[in-house]
Amino acid sequence: IKMAGDSRFPDVDSDGSEKSEEMEIVVNVGGVRQVFYGDNLNQYPETRLAELVNCLSGGYDSIFSLCDDYDPGKREFYFDRDPDAFKCIVDVYYFGEIHMKKGICPICFKNEMEFWKVDLKFLDDCCKAHLSEKKEELEEIARRVQLILDDLGVDASESRWKRCQKCIWKFLEKPESSYPARVIAVLSFLFILISSVVMCVGTIPDLQVVDAEGNRMEHPTLDSIETACIGWFTVEYVLRLISSPNKLHFALSFMNIVDVLAILPFYVSLTLTHLGAKLMELSNVQQAVQALRIMRIARIFKLARHSSGLQTLTYALKRSFKELGLLLMYLAVGIFVFSALGYTMEQSHPETLFKSIPQSFWWAIITMTTVGYGDIYPKTTLGKLNAAISFLCGVIAIALPIHPIINNFVRYYNKQRVLETAAKHELELMELNSAEGKATGSRSELEDLSREGKEGPFYSSRIKVSHSDTFIHLLSEEKHYRTRLQSCK
Repeated sequence: IKMAGDSRFPDVDSDGSEKSEEMEIVVNVGGVRQVFYGDNLNQYPETRLAELVNCLSGGYDSIFSLCDDYDPGKREFYFDRDPDAFKCIVDVYYFGEIHMKKGICPICFKNEMEFWKVDLKFLDDCCKAHLSEKKEELEEIARRVQLILDDLGVDASESRWKRCQKCIWKFLEKPESSYPARVIAVLSFLFILISSVVMCVGTIPDLQVVDAEGNRMEHPTLDSIETACIGWFTVEYVLRLISSPNKLHFALSFMNIVDVLAILPFYVSLTLTHLGAKLMELSNVQQAVQALRIMRIARIFKLARHSSGLQTLTYALKRSFKELGLLLMYLAVGIFVFSALGYTMEQSHPETLFKSIPQSFWWAIITMTTVGYGDIYPKTTLGKLNAAISFLCGVIAIALPIHPIINNFVRYYNKQRVLETAAKHELELMELNSAEGKATGSRSELEDLSREGKEGPFYSSRIKVSHSDTFIHLLSEEKHYRTRLQSCK
């Protein structure tokens, strides 16, 4: 600390409040030296830099509780912190707000703000949004790591039924947990494909048979394969429901609703076939059974359970509701305008195909989406010009929102890969930390040797334990502060 007047250390003026405004605070953060004035720092008295102004009265204990080192000759406070983050944080004393520089990790920057005792309310809104996004990513990583730890851990206090439930759940829901689980996942995938192929092949007339009433029906062999597939789906769903830790959430999940829709039509049609004839006419029963058999197409969505690409596509579309809404709005406006214009322009032609504006909607849809079936087409010159303009506007209307939707898909896909890698990295760090914990006894012996002077002070400094820069606080109740120079990697 530089003071106007006396150069002794430590020293306090009689009128500290007046002299503190004229005081110069020399701070060295990670090799970057900066000078501050007391009047600026005292604007935020609860911050760490403001506490340096009055720390001399407490002596060395007070000084070293705030900084890592102090040089009384140069009167500099030394901090082993990130200088890039510090340059952003000191803006609060001059501008009243803080912005993160591009390339700084938001979580590391938040830790730096906590160290310098600067409230997060001074962080600008644009940077807060970035920080919130990173917090959500860390929460997702912590959730994934916790799920893996729960799968690996065995609680001896749990009953045998609970342990059996967990084993069945891992066996059916987590193919990566074991080799038999991967085999079951492959079998489930094959049953879905076989069932879908059987549903398609069963509609070929040459493979169908005629019953006693002369109605065509599926071949008995295909019907048997279909029954076997439904039996597999039923057993799989029941076992997953029984072993589910939260049965209400399981039943309301989208993919599990798809599973029910894939299974239910078989049993309903079977019930109607055997019991419905007694309650209603046979023709009505056949129509109901045919409608239910069409619902079997829902089972193709079961493939999303075994395909991370389909899951990513689903989540990306959910994130792109705004862009999809814009696409539909553009097309709706264009369809209404060009169908009305086409109907009006084609009325002068005696053989017009545009009978009404609602009928013209179909022509506008297939034209703007570049399908062009040709069942309805303009015959007048103005009508053809209107068709050309509608075609060009349709291409533009579809192309504009497509790019943001693709960006959402790519961003979400890359984010999922990063989260998976980060979760594996965190597990590796936890394994290393556990290995270090087992080596505590041998480490204490080395420290005893260093205290006796057999290895020297340099060896003693090398056996300090350091923490990872990517430590996730959500996985532990303890709060870890890094003592080395922080950097964003």
